[in-house]
Amino acid sequence: MEAVAIVMYETFYGLQERPFDLSPNPRFLCFTPQHREALAHLEYGLAGRPGVTVLVGEAGTGKTTLVRKALQASSSASRIVHLSNPTLTRAEFFEYLAAGFAFSADAGFSKIQFLRELEAALNDPAGPRLALIVDEAQSVPYELLEEIRLLTNAESSIGRSIAVVLVGQPELGRRLDEARLRQLKQRVVLRCELTPLSLKDTAAYISGRVKTAGGEAVRLFSRDAVIAIHQHSNGIPRVISVVCDNALVNGFAADQKPVGAATVMEVCRSLSLPAAQRDTVPAAPAMVAASEPVAAATRAPMFNSVAGRRRFSFF
Repeated sequence: MEAVAIVMYETFYGLQERPFDLSPNPRFLCFTPQHREALAHLEYGLAGRPGVTVLVGEAGTGKTTLVRKALQASSSASRIVHLSNPTLTRAEFFEYLAAGFAFSADAGFSKIQFLRELEAALNDPAGPRLALIVDEAQSVPYELLEEIRLLTNAESSIGRSIAVVLVGQPELGRRLDEARLRQLKQRVVLRCELTPLSLKDTAAYISGRVKTAGGEAVRLFSRDAVIAIHQHSNGIPRVISVVCDNALVNGFAADQKPVGAATVMEVCRSLSLPAAQRDTVPAAPAMVAASEPVAAATRAPMFNSVAGRRRFSFF
């Protein structure tokens, strides 16, 4: 019965697939300027640059999706270990790392053997580049952060070393400012941050995901609905997706096309999103920059097709 409902949901809105699934699918990546910059940092760091690359952002801002996109673009000449659950013991960490780097079984249980094989791998000019991505790095125990720092000390006679990427929530940045981690912080050569989306970027996010799913955003959400989605989600992409998906389900049940602000408000109440932002939806002119004529902004549709790389514009 649920599968039938999903098909009807897609068909009703002219979609080929669900646009707001929460799985970190790189196909649905929202390329705002800050996401492009962060992806460039990740790809550059994974290409073998010595030192540590740091990516921070609130939960739900798209860090894991960016990591997966960077992994897709990584060279076949690289061997990258992606550690998504870093709350390991020191022994478990080296066992996981040795397996990911295709070292011997002994290297997973002996740090001495691990370091020998690491040195040999880094000194092999024909061997793969080695990289470590640590997701949820704000939760890494101090002893493992120290081991990661020491790994960055390993450098071959031909100038090769392990590329390390730390990905985490803002707490990671605060931890790196602690005196006990000053040596690790000195190893950071690239740092970028993902912040919540602006109103324009929220509209572009919705448009991009709907287009990837084969639909047209203007047929799914009204202008006021998008404003309400932005306000209640605080510009967090994951929350935007949750609100949009629920709003489309409710809109389908009510035979509503496009979904309006009232439906979004109902969804936000059911999700217990902040009451301070749930009571009212400001009129569109309140969101217009002072340099733009209010009348023109009021008439303009939410999703405008424009030439060039930016396919959608809020006003």
